Amino acid sequence: MAQLAGPEVIAAATQLMRAAQWNAAADLIRVARADDPVEQRALALTLAEIAVDQDFSQQTDNAAPALAAVARALETLPDATISWDLAMLHLRRDYSTELFASDATTFGSDGRDPTIAKALAERAAQLRDQAPDEARRGLASFYVGVIADNLLDDQETAFTHFTTALELGERSGDDLLTSFALRHLGHYAHAAGDLKLARQQWEYSTELRQKVGHLLGALAQQTLLAVVLRDEGDPAGARAVATEVNRWSRQANLPFLIKQTTDLMS
Repeated sequence: MAQLAGPEVIAAATQLMRAAQWNAAADLIRVARADDPVEQRALALTLAEIAVDQDFSQQTDNAAPALAAVARALETLPDATISWDLAMLHLRRDYSTELFASDATTFGSDGRDPTIAKALAERAAQLRDQAPDEARRGLASFYVGVIADNLLDDQETAFTHFTTALELGERSGDDLLTSFALRHLGHYAHAAGDLKLARQQWEYSTELRQKVGHLLGALAQQTLLAVVLRDEGDPAGARAVATEVNRWSRQANLPFLIKQTTDLMS
């Protein structure tokens, strides 16, 4: 039987995840066999990340068993960094759930419970303060920012943390984190009417996501470039870009991008 080292399996599964092939990525991890408990724990963490990423991208809710498996692995083989990574995955999952909440009859007009948003913000800030390295601190800062922006309507806090995330992403060489920060900073440039800066930030964010093979991320950025084309006075160009992104998004089953691009196409 052919054997592969754990790190190579994890790297391949991560690339499949970024290519929006979540089921193939999960299958690859599940068929991997490892005798080393450290590798077993690493495989479990990767499977949990795949599940959380798929839940966000396709608005499913299947990550709980994979997250629980990592927690069990940590009981027998504790590790501070892996514990931090697991806590971040839980935060990402809970943020996704709240971001896409639609039960407006229970809470405010957007269907979200403000106490949940505040608790998420506190968890993100704690992860930022406890992060074991700059890249992880930058990721936690980014989540402080998106929670402030999308759930708490606190743009000042969000902008500050997106700027911090950009600095830490660039300093640590984390292209994906850098792209996340640029995407959201571009929204502020766009809202201020600075289409030139918004285009620059969104184009560079797109390039970084293409560089690391992040299909959903690249499509999300191309959707924003369609918005810039529309606002620059090129509705035909905007519709053309949106149409192509819509086709990709339907093939990959990305609900929020399907909706956004459908709106731009019309």
